[in-house]
Amino acid sequence: MNWKFWEKKKEEKKQPKSMLREWWDAVLFAVVAATLIRWLIMEAYTIPTPSMENSLLVGDFLFVSKFHYGTRTPRTPLQIPLTHQKIWFTEIPSYLDWIQLPTFRLPGISHVKREDVVVFNVPGYAENNYGLPRDQWKQYPVDLKTNYIKRCVAIPGDVLEIKDRQLFINGQALKNPEHMQHRYHVVSKDEINKRNLDGLGLDPEDYQSYGRTAVDQVDYMMLLSAKKMEEVKALPYIKSVELPATDHEADSRIFASSKYSHWNGDNFGPLTIPKEGMTIPINDSTLSVYGSTISEFDHNQDVKIDNGKLTIEGKEITEYTFKQNYYFMMGDNRDNSLDSRYWGFVPEDHIVGKGFFIWLSLDKYGDFLHKIRWSRFFNLIR
Repeated sequence: MNWKFWEKKKEEKKQPKSMLREWWDAVLFAVVAATLIRWLIMEAYTIPTPSMENSLLVGDFLFVSKFHYGTRTPRTPLQIPLTHQKIWFTEIPSYLDWIQLPTFRLPGISHVKREDVVVFNVPGYAENNYGLPRDQWKQYPVDLKTNYIKRCVAIPGDVLEIKDRQLFINGQALKNPEHMQHRYHVVSKDEINKRNLDGLGLDPEDYQSYGRTAVDQVDYMMLLSAKKMEEVKALPYIKSVELPATDHEADSRIFASSKYSHWNGDNFGPLTIPKEGMTIPINDSTLSVYGSTISEFDHNQDVKIDNGKLTIEGKEITEYTFKQNYYFMMGDNRDNSLDSRYWGFVPEDHIVGKGFFIWLSLDKYGDFLHKIRWSRFFNLIR
């Protein structure tokens, strides 16, 4: 028996941590903190394609806010932290899809609005395997699908229509983005040298020469904003700048292209964007527009579509009510953007976050002194 229980026990002398243990603790803390920040608050992205030019440029690095629309709970928990589809610098998958959890969204401070610049997981199967042979295509879980960034032009319940390139929502013309671009036919008196093209802020991806079509004429295709178009038009060696006539021929690449909808990128719709709780009659016409959405993205099992009929789990459906909201996204580089006109609606559970601000911008065509676009640092995304 210890009769001196009132006396303090001698403190055991702790061994100092080894350098390796200190490094391990520091790395572990950093990974956990970065993972939580990336999931809950903000995540870094880069712009790889010109589909949002000139609002966003190739080489822009931006932060995307998760807290605006509310963070999604993870669907694929068996994943290496701070990766997306593959382990860095390899072709090895960074996840296992053995466990797929239901998706919920934490409360946010806002909701997706028209004209918001939004990052989302692109829903289309082909878009998630762009550039790969079809026999190598892979179906990714929702939260690991390829990230796209576009402008939301229509929200659930909106009726969208494009007439001669102008976008209409619920019968009213939607304000065009300030830096929206179109493809122009430019005729010059002679070849335009690279120094002048650089002075106009045109990258090699922004123009294409069709060569000399007459003794004093060289034809170009240029992707220009309205402001840049006026600047090009005023140059003394430019003969004309014209926006080609809009296309009225049906484009088989267009979303919901069928015998009922002879649409293309310039003339599209009218199309009602599905809204949670919205009910539609089921027939050949409605299935040509909404059939793929019902079967692939609206959380149904055992869906069959045949001869204008919809069957879900063996039961024929004559009316269908949507289970979640959908959005319509378009790039500001309207004539050079693979967007909802081509692959359809963006389901609500595919929304990642809101484009917030640019923290770095690198011009891959710039020389050493002009590699960094200093003027774009910390610009808010609008």
